[in-house]
Amino acid sequence: MEESFVPFRGIKNDVEKRLKCYKQDWTGGFRAGFSILAPTTYIFFASAIPVISFGEQLGRETDGTLTAVQTLASTALCGIIHSIVGGQPLLILGVAEPTVIMYTFMFNFAKNRSDLGSKLFLAWTGWVCMWTALLLFLLAILGACSIINRFTRIAGELFGLLIAMLFMQEAIKGIVDEFRVPERENPKLIEYQPSWRFANGMSSLVLSFGLLHTALQSRKARSWRYGSGCLRGFIADYGVPLMVLVWTAVSYIPARSVPKGIPRRLFSPNPWSPGAYENWTVIKDMLNVPLLYIIGAFIPATMIAVLYYFDHSVASQLAQQKEFNLRKPSSFHYDLLLLGLMVIICGLLGIPPANGVIPQSPMHTKSLATLKHQLLRNRLVETAHKCISNNASLGQVYGSMQEAYQQMQSPLIYQESSAQGLKELKESRIQMDAPVDESAFDIEKEIDDLLPVEVKEQRLSNLLQSTMVGGCVAAMPLLKRIPTSVLWGYFAFMAIDSLPGNQFWERILLIFTAPSRRYKVLENYHATFVETVPFKTILVFTIFQTAYLLVCFGITWVPIAGVLFPVMIMLLVPVRQYVLPRFFKGAHLQDLDAAEYEEAPALSFNLASEREMSRTTSFTREMSRSASFAKDMSRNTSFTKDMSRSSSFASDGEILDGMVTRSRGEIRRMCSLKHTSCSETSSKELKSLQSPRVSEKVYSPRVSELKGELSPRQRARGPFSPSAGESKPSNLGKSG
Repeated sequence: MEESFVPFRGIKNDVEKRLKCYKQDWTGGFRAGFSILAPTTYIFFASAIPVISFGEQLGRETDGTLTAVQTLASTALCGIIHSIVGGQPLLILGVAEPTVIMYTFMFNFAKNRSDLGSKLFLAWTGWVCMWTALLLFLLAILGACSIINRFTRIAGELFGLLIAMLFMQEAIKGIVDEFRVPERENPKLIEYQPSWRFANGMSSLVLSFGLLHTALQSRKARSWRYGSGCLRGFIADYGVPLMVLVWTAVSYIPARSVPKGIPRRLFSPNPWSPGAYENWTVIKDMLNVPLLYIIGAFIPATMIAVLYYFDHSVASQLAQQKEFNLRKPSSFHYDLLLLGLMVIICGLLGIPPANGVIPQSPMHTKSLATLKHQLLRNRLVETAHKCISNNASLGQVYGSMQEAYQQMQSPLIYQESSAQGLKELKESRIQMDAPVDESAFDIEKEIDDLLPVEVKEQRLSNLLQSTMVGGCVAAMPLLKRIPTSVLWGYFAFMAIDSLPGNQFWERILLIFTAPSRRYKVLENYHATFVETVPFKTILVFTIFQTAYLLVCFGITWVPIAGVLFPVMIMLLVPVRQYVLPRFFKGAHLQDLDAAEYEEAPALSFNLASEREMSRTTSFTREMSRSASFAKDMSRNTSFTKDMSRSSSFASDGEILDGMVTRSRGEIRRMCSLKHTSCSETSSKELKSLQSPRVSEKVYSPRVSELKGELSPRQRARGPFSPSAGESKPSNLGKSG
């Protein structure tokens, strides 16, 4: 995004760029067919369930003036508008907890004023929304979103982890409250007696943890060894919403033997209940608000405007991170302008406004990355099988796959080129003229190794999920059957599901990893800073970031000032530019706070090779693959079979030869050896048969030594790594 503070220039550039993409935004979604329903359903539940929970919280805090009906209506209305005329369709809008906190504060302020009261509360919030929209218009026109360019990874990932902590906090508080008597309820009712409250709390633990565990496991269904591929794919795509339905059904099993209120379920009035529609006509009461309060509404409006500016822009930025390899332009300025318009509409309708939310926005992009990977994979697999059936050579197969890959890119002049994906395919070292033996060559694994991260950028999934959220308003009688404990489990799932791919979180895990086990980090795809930055520097940087995170989290506990925690995140911009360079080397900061999530390939640790090398004294003898080694390997049929599929193993009980869905949607496999026939393959041919990700560039020359000493597995193989050639010391274990 160009950094420009010239009035209207940012909005003009955004509109011009996104208009060129508008038609393809819709055609791309419809061409995906029914497969678009998987990410749509996934993000619908991720969007609707928190909004319902926040609506129930808002109903308690505002004495029923605002309920889940209003929060769902706002989320649906703003989502539909944004999906149709918005700039960045990957951005998900919803009513977030900071909005609930602000509306709670404004309600407590209004109900204690005799000339305002709860009767004119919504009319007064209408004026607050008018002031908020005016400030958002000014920020958009003056190009304030250009500052977002200065928000580096340290700010974005800290904010994302903070939101995950707030979601987990909400889940824990909700489960604890299941053991207590709800506010404004009669404690003499049978379901609120101590024994039944304990029973309700224990059943809530079962339902919430049951949903959390099964939802997390269903996301990994593609790597299961059981069931057909279609079944595993279906569970991976739709498992999370299915688990909500399953555990809701489980909650009805002991229905005849327990009181009606156990387990507790959602409470919200139906949209057609008497008085439920009064807020829709709040515009007629806005002129009854005293002039003093109309002017005073500017104060909370300033807080909300700052909050929305930050939340909306950062949510959009996290949904467009560089590692997603998006090809269409951003639209920060125009989207902020549109947000101001939607705030006015919500204020006039008497419903709380919706803005860009985290973690739903990056979750939406990740789910669409998985969809794009599946579409590309299916097309390339079909192309490869067709070539193999015609006795094509491996080089011809790859040429056909490259052509099919290019055809699916739908190149347009306003899009960035997809050179990264094509480059990975062109870099393949496989140039074999012999026909491919399909029984010995796993083309699907090879395609998984080669395909880059790409996102199906379109508007249809956002429109469909927003429409489904709107349908929840009419389906309120059914939604009230969902136990509240299932919502707490889903909150915990969203918090945990947003952690993988966050380098801040990965560094925390690295710090708590035993020094003798840190080498195992290198056996998987890992961030490049693990190899390039000394461990002491990683430790100090992570401690600083953690301390800053705890300060921000502590601020959220302050009653009204808690909504100003984005100000602390914004302060990270000058801290990053002027303070951190005084304590860290520039090269280390560049790696730890890189704009793009850069990964280094896995360093293979082959157990079979280790065992053989422990009997030899020279690495070169092992590389020659002596006849005795081949004979010894042939004795173990399971190793022989696995060696034809994977070039690396973690341990005897940690063999991973399946699909792994990364947090941001990338699907990787352990790199596999390529065989073109069932005949013997020489060591030279074996090297040429390796995937581009298992070539020389895969093995980092810096990684061989951890904390100044060889790992247990490296001791067995001697001072050299059979995978990486001559080894050099790694920075992972160094202190300086």
